[in-house]
Amino acid sequence: MSSKLQPVRGTHDILPDDFEKFRAVVNVARDLATLYGFREMATPIFEQTDVFSRSMGETSDVVSKEMFTFETRGGESVTLRPEFTAGMARAFISGGMQQNLPLKLFTTGAVFRYERPQKGRQRQFHQVNFEWLGDDSWMADAEMILLAGHLLSMLSDENITLHINTLGDTKSREKYRDALVSYLTPFAGELSEDSQRRLAQNPLRILDSKDAGDRKILENAPIMTDYLSEEAKQRFEKICVLLKSDMVQFVQKIVIDPALVRGLDYYTDTVFEFVANSGEL
Repeated sequence: MSSKLQPVRGTHDILPDDFEKFRAVVNVARDLATLYGFREMATPIFEQTDVFSRSMGETSDVVSKEMFTFETRGGESVTLRPEFTAGMARAFISGGMQQNLPLKLFTTGAVFRYERPQKGRQRQFHQVNFEWLGDDSWMADAEMILLAGHLLSMLSDENITLHINTLGDTKSREKYRDALVSYLTPFAGELSEDSQRRLAQNPLRILDSKDAGDRKILENAPIMTDYLSEEAKQRFEKICVLLKSDMVQFVQKIVIDPALVRGLDYYTDTVFEFVANSGEL
């Protein structure tokens, strides 16, 4: 009997000893949020399904493969939140916060994605989340990246590398998408199954493919930075210049990574991630 009393696959208990560490991490993030001028709020753990599918894109992997969606007794389709931004945007609108822009908001809690459980990846996991609404300046992008680097430096002694790229503004992204599709179409039959689907639906996600055959094909693919508008190019250059001077206190090095993309449709301009030199973070 007791052997069956285990957490559902992809979830785990946070027992007292580990919970002290968990709480310490959240408290560091909360204190840093206050230091950077973010106010804390909370959203429900589930929303109407359209909140996520419309904002994140029907073709994104999260929406098409990973959402926990179910129908209520009243016939309403609801989804456990797979990330925070869509729910925060919904709260911003329904809460009538438009007159308070710009807004810096912090939230934390559990999120849910249906994917194969593995080391460092669970179906229920926890995030700290920072949103800066109403300020689309390059300086806001740079400060958010600095905040993330500052947080990681407070939580880990690892040597950390910042990988950064730009998806450009809307016009730049459309030009690059057309060029990438033109390049990849002759190789369509050689692409992995996922990449064949993405070629028609979300071709930029192919750049993030881990398939060896896809990686070989992508070696000579066009590069996003060659298709940036002058405005998008200047924005990215200003961010990189600032980070190279101010980020040195938090990371070991900065790498401009043309293959770095994100799978959600609302992403434009700057994208980034931090990688520990040990391969874990």
